[in-house]
Amino acid sequence: MSDMETEILSHDFYTMERWNNWITQVKESGFEFKESDEPQDKDSAVFINMEDDIILACLKVVAKFDKKLISAESAFHLISQIKDIALAEIDPISEDIDLMIASMQTSLIGTFAAFECYIGQDFNKKSRIPTLLKQALEAEAADSIEISLDKVAEMGALIINGRKLPDDIMEDIPYGLVAEWMDGIDSIAAAMVGSDSYKNDEADDEN
Repeated sequence: MSDMETEILSHDFYTMERWNNWITQVKESGFEFKESDEPQDKDSAVFINMEDDIILACLKVVAKFDKKLISAESAFHLISQIKDIALAEIDPISEDIDLMIASMQTSLIGTFAAFECYIGQDFNKKSRIPTLLKQALEAEAADSIEISLDKVAEMGALIINGRKLPDDIMEDIPYGLVAEWMDGIDSIAAAMVGSDSYKNDEADDEN
């Protein structure tokens, strides 16, 4: 292992303290589902930002991997550290907030699977996203959840590799695990379109 790789591995790409800061913000938001047709984007922004923060940390790891500054093994290790923090069980806060966090954590399962698939290069770069989505939904319908997640992971890996998520593809997905996992893939796509500054960022521990 090179000195550079050792130094990168010593950085905190994400920390439990950072995660707990978000949990505090979630508690302070007092989020509740409202029985109205009014959009709740403002109220739910903290959950979106919380998820984006996780995804940006993972993108920073992948940027180091793409530049060959760290090995696949080291990249897997760093993603695993972030995953352990983000998917840990959280003490109940309120019924509505607990539902939002559970939904976010489910979508992050798709996100982490995508990053792992990309790092392992366990995907066909010529695959078509609509075909993979069809296969994921068929697998979910057949209760083949592991295969279903694998297909979602492949879609995410393609996005991380530079493919665009087709317009409107999220609109026709029936509610279920694939839909929640695909929210995580959509968030990766949005983060990559939003800014590519993560490619040059050093790991930091500010929130």
